[in-house]
Amino acid sequence: MAATLVTGISGSLARRVADRLVERGDTVVGVDYRPPPAALDKRIRFFQANYNKTRIEDVFRHCTFDRVLHLGRVGNLKESMGKRFDLNVVGSQKILNLCLAGGVKRLVVFSTFHIYGAHPANHIPISEEDPLHAGTDFPQIADAIQLDNMASRWVYQHRGIRTVVLRPTNVIGPAIQNAIANLLRQPRIPHLMGYNPMVQFIHEDDMAAAILAAADGEQVGIFNVAGDGVMPWRTALRLVRASTFPIPAAAVELYLSIFSRFPHYLVNFFRYPCVITDRRFREAFHWAPRIPMEDMLWSTVEEARKRQGFT
Repeated sequence: MAATLVTGISGSLARRVADRLVERGDTVVGVDYRPPPAALDKRIRFFQANYNKTRIEDVFRHCTFDRVLHLGRVGNLKESMGKRFDLNVVGSQKILNLCLAGGVKRLVVFSTFHIYGAHPANHIPISEEDPLHAGTDFPQIADAIQLDNMASRWVYQHRGIRTVVLRPTNVIGPAIQNAIANLLRQPRIPHLMGYNPMVQFIHEDDMAAAILAAADGEQVGIFNVAGDGVMPWRTALRLVRASTFPIPAAAVELYLSIFSRFPHYLVNFFRYPCVITDRRFREAFHWAPRIPMEDMLWSTVEEARKRQGFT
């Protein structure tokens, strides 16, 4: 049985990609270390498996894959650093090795633009050749950097597998439950006094289309992916109809420790810009985002605002 393997299938973005694949008649196998979602399409065969355990080997023994979409990067900081390392680094290495042994022809690895870091030395825009600053100050994201480095080396070390590494900007949308999307849904959102950096987003539908474009294409390499437009952070807060209040930069650590579980490594993204260019991806895969910034922001918060009494 030839099929596409989608890791991270219990997450909304991976499931959206898988749904589009089955809608066009592809055979899809999903794997995740978490239980299957209730909304999983019955046409998708599901395996629950940690990426670093022998169970993932059973998945490759039972199925033959033409393509693997490794979308299962664990970014949830509620998971321990050890578990994230095991899944993101050890587990991803195992998946790459299984792809090699199993004759997989196409591999897409989902990384993140967070590895560039928000840094005062950043220029605008950041391309794929620019250095990765994030690990300097925040070891919490070291596993994401190691995963990206490993996959990026794989692109050139194993040319028999046509590999694409995607570094998307902030993915948002009505089904997305990451730190940025959940922050935007809050009725009151602080901003750092004296800072208003430019920010980017990409809607989950555009991101799913970008992943499919990468999966169907012939190009290999490392690619940034961004949505439509760039805007100041406080403009984004106005568009999602959140009330905002200033916090002195010196007090942000105290605020986070008392009032929020927001990842500390993301705080610098509200100080300094981290604006990427995805021109290389658009040209290589003939892709462009379709959802305007205002629409993607409002779609992310609309249901939350209704519950909060906004109209």
